[in-house]
Amino acid sequence: MSRVTVSTHPLIQHKLHFLRDVATPSKVFRELVSEIATLLAYEATRDLELAPSTVRTPLAEAPTRVLAGQRPVVVPILRAGLGMVPGVLHLLPVARVGHIGLRRNEETLQPEEYYANLPERLGDRVVLLVDPMLATGGSATAAIRQLKGRGARRMKLICIIAAPEGIRAVGEAHPDVEVHCAVVDECLNDKAYIVPGLGDAGDRIFGTTPNGG
Repeated sequence: MSRVTVSTHPLIQHKLHFLRDVATPSKVFRELVSEIATLLAYEATRDLELAPSTVRTPLAEAPTRVLAGQRPVVVPILRAGLGMVPGVLHLLPVARVGHIGLRRNEETLQPEEYYANLPERLGDRVVLLVDPMLATGGSATAAIRQLKGRGARRMKLICIIAAPEGIRAVGEAHPDVEVHCAVVDECLNDKAYIVPGLGDAGDRIFGTTPNGG
């Protein structure tokens, strides 16, 4: 199974309260998604490799450490994952950004890639795959499979709310991928929505439903 890290950070839990609220308007919802993404990314990047360096201060030369290797890559799963990108880039402004889009095949009911634009040399980079919701795990497992097919070797999946079913699906398909989330909710309902969840994250981010503002 994947290693799952559920954040207990007070600020994440505080912001999650307002993110769940059906009355939160789209503008505030987007801001909260971005802010939580920053905090989750901070925890997910604790083990990034460092290389020794030096810098001259106004007084003397100081030994320092900087990120080693190729720049990390942030990859949102379209479309809801786009809402997390600004928050991650706030923390990692040097990161590259790729995009991967998946849609369900209505005959096979399986996710299929319809768009991908990714940086080169994925095998030399840490890939942060972001999506606010990990529900069935279908999109996440398919996105990870596509990224591995393009050479990615070290990935972390960052989501805000996860369902046990999604965690299990990712763990069975990709046990090497770490999962970082703010909370694990109870279950999925018969429409594959996370309960209690927060509704459709994409619709609430982009304001395409009444509770999205």
